[in-house]
Amino acid sequence: MGVQGKVNRGRIIVVLTLLSIVGFMLKLPRVFHHYDKELHTAFYFSAYLFFSFLFPKKWFLVFLILLFFGIGIELFQDFSNTISIRLVGRRIHGRFDPEDVIANFYGLVYGAIGFFILNRFRR
Repeated sequence: MGVQGKVNRGRIIVVLTLLSIVGFMLKLPRVFHHYDKELHTAFYFSAYLFFSFLFPKKWFLVFLILLFFGIGIELFQDFSNTISIRLVGRRIHGRFDPEDVIANFYGLVYGAIGFFILNRFRR
């Protein structure tokens, strides 16, 4: 892969990471509250498939990075809520939820299974 291909991959990763951070830091509209875990699972399933096909030889690293990204987002939500309560007087988004981390993990596992099945048919 040439330099331009690596630059484009880098840009894709940066843009998607920033969009994900912003998306996870916002509070879900009420209509989606009952589907929170499903949305977490679907996002991590999709993200794992996308990045594992972008970096097929680094599938395990992709798994670990996304797993720790999900844990970090949950921890940062809790931290930023603490700050927003002091500054604004209310929470600005969801709370730390261990069930969200579990839903993220399920999405990664389903994504890994999907990756290996799809990758088998690609050859």
